[in-house]
Parts: sequence; structure tokens; C-alpha cells
Amino acid sequence: MRLLKSRFVPLAAFAVCVFAAGCGEVNSTIDKAQACLEAPKIVADLGAQLKTLADDPKAMDKALDDAATKLNDVADKAANTTIKEASDDLAKTLSGISVTNVNDAVDATQKVLTESAAYAEKVAKACTG
Repeated sequence: MRLLKSRFVPLAAFAVCVFAAGCGEVNSTIDKAQACLEAPKIVADLGAQLKTLADDPKAMDKALDDAATKLNDVADKAANTTIKEASDDLAKTLSGISVTNVNDAVDATQKVLTESAAYAEKVAKACTG
């Protein structure tokens, strides 16, 4: 009986370690349903912000960077490959837009609307498929 107990202790310790590692992995990813809610919300919030920031290039530039950061976060945690890639791509586009004056703001708004529409289509397909 003693030999049997001594074999189960290392096995139990191993199982605890594997379980703990597995929990960490689950916490660092978000499921498809959550990604399907978060990703479009980030883009919708950005669209609403851009309407109010047309005359404030600095604030618009910051809003674009903030949205890119949030999308990168979704991409980093998304378990769904399509959502991950689409979020990464849009984040890269947003962070590459520089708004220094009102003319840039108009161009940025048009680019964001175009890119966001393509992004929304990719995410919608991933979320309904």
C-alpha cells in the first residue's frame, strides 16, 4: 500500500501542474463568442468617436491608437484565427494612420470607415460560420 501511495503523489503533483497550466491558457484566450462581441464594439466605438473628433486631430490620432491597442489585445487573445488575423490587420492599419491636421482627419475618417466595413464583414463571417 505504501508503494502505491508513493506513486500517486508525483502523479497527482503532475496533474495539478498540468491543470494549473491549462487554466492559465484558458484565461489568456477569449472564446469566439466573446471576440465576436468585443471586436465590433471597438470598431463601432471608434466610428462614433471619429464623428466628434473631426476638428481635433490630436484627439483623433489618440483615438485611432487606442482602438489599435484594443484590437491588438483582442487579436492576441482570440482563439478564432479569422478574428485574430482581421483584428491584427485593422490594428496595423489604424496605428499606421497619422492625423496632424483637419485634412488628415477627413482622410483618416474615410480610410477607417472603408477598412472597418471590410473588417466587419470578415468578423461577421467568422462569427456566424
